[in-house]
Amino acid sequence: MAYKDKKKQKEKQKEYYQKNKEKILEERKKHYQENKEQINEQHKEYDQTPAGKKLNTIRKWKKYGLIHDDYSTLYNDYLECTHCQVCKTEFKDTFDRCMDHDHDTGLFRQFLCRSCNVFDSWKDKV
Repeated sequence: MAYKDKKKQKEKQKEYYQKNKEKILEERKKHYQENKEQINEQHKEYDQTPAGKKLNTIRKWKKYGLIHDDYSTLYNDYLECTHCQVCKTEFKDTFDRCMDHDHDTGLFRQFLCRSCNVFDSWKDKV
């Protein structure tokens, strides 16, 4: 049954899931057990794609408490940023590029080199 109203369709899917949750989860578990190697191989392959790398990077940022309104835009800015936004030093590699954020609120502030991030010397320059 196809619905013209996507909102209504989504509500119906959610309702179906709630009614059949145990059965659905059991089927998913069974499918995973029967196809574990293939599924894990697909995950490894996906992790090497640009979309997989983006997903894992954003997931890591969230894990460390970094908060931003638009992670997709932030990720693109992260890839395009070539210099520290404080001392203007060029990043040698991704290890040298840091995501500065307020540790109290989690809000992203700027891209810094490891030196500016570790020593907080940028605070005096701002």
